[in-house]
Amino acid sequence: MASVSIRDLAVRFGAVTVLQKLRLDIAEGEFIVLLGPSGCGKSTLLNAVAGLLDVSEGQVWIGGKNVTWEEPKDRGIGMVFQSYALYPSMSVRKNLSFGLRVAGLPKAEVEHRVARAAKILQIEPLLDRRPSQLSGGQRQRVAIGRALVRDVDVFLFDEPLSNLDAKLRTELRVEIKRLHQELGSTMIYVTHDQIEALTLADRVAVMSGGLIQQLATPKEIYRRPVNRFVAGFVGSPSMNFVEGRLSTTGGGVALEVGEGARVPLDGYVFATPPQDGRPATLGVRPEQLTLAAVEGGSRLPVVFNLVESMGADSLAWGRIAGALASMRVEPEEEVPTGRPVEIFFHPEHASLFDAKTGERL
Repeated sequence: MASVSIRDLAVRFGAVTVLQKLRLDIAEGEFIVLLGPSGCGKSTLLNAVAGLLDVSEGQVWIGGKNVTWEEPKDRGIGMVFQSYALYPSMSVRKNLSFGLRVAGLPKAEVEHRVARAAKILQIEPLLDRRPSQLSGGQRQRVAIGRALVRDVDVFLFDEPLSNLDAKLRTELRVEIKRLHQELGSTMIYVTHDQIEALTLADRVAVMSGGLIQQLATPKEIYRRPVNRFVAGFVGSPSMNFVEGRLSTTGGGVALEVGEGARVPLDGYVFATPPQDGRPATLGVRPEQLTLAAVEGGSRLPVVFNLVESMGADSLAWGRIAGALASMRVEPEEEVPTGRPVEIFFHPEHASLFDAKTGERL
């Protein structure tokens, strides 16, 4: 195992700044996921750690050693790409052993490492097949095995499951998590898929605009997003947002929304004292809303116009103060549509953001 430290890292291509002096410390054996939309800089950051591109400023340290200008082969890393990049004319066995044979390792050592990787990834029956004879999931296992045989301390994954269908993505996700638990290696994983991030990571770094917006455990990011971007990006369907103004008159703090509706915020923990009249955005996740009144809860006016069956549950879609919103309900629950109703939530489980800066209040 080896720690990874990214210190004030900046990457520029001409006048375009892709990464803006990032700092990120990854502990030995930690599984970090870089999560964000296309163009946020997550793959650029991974490539900088791998040594596949030159950095403009800052340093990359792996295992206590400054490797900023080291060649990729000298960094002690194994990388798995979105593309399988397997040699079509070689068997799985030869694909796994090719790099080791080129490096001049003894035959016995090569065979030992290939056998160990094949056992861990459960691809022993496939060793004599060629890539064309494998499914997509099997090919990705071989691609992971090619990194695994290098016996490195840090593994880098660049959206390795993007080319697979939903069922295979789920299966491989479990395999990668199991692999991390078994090896205890440091892993950095890039994805735009929030489900992968929340299920795999010890910590998630949510990125946007070349910056890390929030670095925390999956539970913390889901429950207490630091800004509206993180709140809207993490969660499916997205968090519901309702615009309004804070009111500190009339006893307690509330959010005034729509045409005079007052939503009490009793129990919400503010980061800074609330200011009367401050424009704010209330964020509530679909599963935090209910048709049944809750003790100590607050209510929101809504008109539902569609119920979408999801199998294990359903999503009721409507509008709250003109904003599109969804509520997760049990599949057999009756949801009134086409007329105004009230839905309820606990303010302490919700989020509030400044309407201008997007920062959590």
